[in-house]
Amino acid sequence: MDVWVRIAAVVAIGLALGSLPFAVIVSRLFFRTDVRQHGSGNPGATNVFRTFGPAAGIAVLVLDVAKGAAAVAIARVVLSGVGERPHDWGLVACALAAIAGHSFSPFIGFRGGKGVATAAGAVSVIMPTGALVLLVTFLTVLLVGRMVSLASVVLALEFPMLVIIMYGDRTALVLLGFAAGALVFWRHHSNIRRIMRGEEPRLGRVREAVPA
Repeated sequence: MDVWVRIAAVVAIGLALGSLPFAVIVSRLFFRTDVRQHGSGNPGATNVFRTFGPAAGIAVLVLDVAKGAAAVAIARVVLSGVGERPHDWGLVACALAAIAGHSFSPFIGFRGGKGVATAAGAVSVIMPTGALVLLVTFLTVLLVGRMVSLASVVLALEFPMLVIIMYGDRTALVLLGFAAGALVFWRHHSNIRRIMRGEEPRLGRVREAVPA
């Protein structure tokens, strides 16, 4: 199979898996309502967590991470034997497609979550060591600040720098760091404004709130 055909195939796989709106699926299937009708209307794991409780939120989080990881894992198989350079570019294209599919799902009117969980799943397959560093950062900021959005924004800023330090000789991975970081940062623009105004909700508040 021609390398470009393989890359096109993994992009399609990334889009298809990334577009699955698990927040909406879980809320409709188990709670007979649409999570988009609650909180800020954002179809993401944090909104599910705050609206329907930890079990539902964690389930959506795991599913969102899994679809990013699964897309890239499948891409690895499809791209096996094509050489390191096209292999890297194919994995990055698949990862970005999955993140974009999650953020702009055609199944729910080209809306979606903020992309952090799906990006985490994809990155964990492409660069597991880097993903571990990002996880430590995320948990640290979350424990200190108790804001998922703040932890996500810090991750978006850290990711490009981390990739340059750890994988600076692999252009495709550097592109992934900047592109994914920029998308996640941009998707959190409203959260950033609320953080600056001191209005962003923290974990532990028992009420519907705007998700990270």
